[in-house]
Amino acid sequence: MAKTVGVLTGVIVAGLGIWARSWSRTRTKQTEKESHDKRTTNPPNDTAKATERYLLYFTVPLWVIAGTLDYLHHRRTKIETTSGPTESAIHALMMTEAGIPMVLGLLLEINAGVILLMIAAFFLHAATAVWDVAYAVERRKVTPGEQHVHSFLEVLPFCAVSFVICIHWNQFASLLGMGNEKASFRLKKKQPGLPKGYIAGFLGAVAINGAVYGEELLRCLRANQEGLTGTETPEAARELYRT
Repeated sequence: MAKTVGVLTGVIVAGLGIWARSWSRTRTKQTEKESHDKRTTNPPNDTAKATERYLLYFTVPLWVIAGTLDYLHHRRTKIETTSGPTESAIHALMMTEAGIPMVLGLLLEINAGVILLMIAAFFLHAATAVWDVAYAVERRKVTPGEQHVHSFLEVLPFCAVSFVICIHWNQFASLLGMGNEKASFRLKKKQPGLPKGYIAGFLGAVAINGAVYGEELLRCLRANQEGLTGTETPEAARELYRT
């Protein structure tokens, strides 16, 4: 009896194994067919999703990391006793110019109004970046490492805006009076929204960035009140860049 039960159990297990392998192969073929159908019938949607993932999981985190590294470079070169609160205030302005459109793009439906805001913020950010470096080099040592960090901080907003435009081309075209869609300027919550965990992580990272730059500004203001601003400016910077 025990031997019979053992044989039956073996047959059942073997049968289940064969069925599972057969179902797995069938499911794999169905998945491959569905993937093929998606690629052939709706490739733009796949491209849009891939671009969106790149924005969410590469561009945005890189921007946050680069901002933190830039802060560390400022601290290392003693911003509080060189270029002082003016440069620190410029940094706060640049964070605002880059951060607000990024937050709106994550939380709101992308339309002509949001795209227009992003474009305007990009050009303002670029102009402020030129002002920042022009002000800093006369008063503080801007190291090669910091300059490389700046390259990320300057190009990432362009990447974000250009990718968003490519994904939502019709709304961008409507700003130019082209295309088949009417320009929309209404602020509407993104549907479906991004994962709550992602939003919480992003806002937390932005809050940390804001806190460290707030610390920088307070440190610079304190040093300025003590008359320390400019006391450690390298003489070479004064000679090379001041006219």
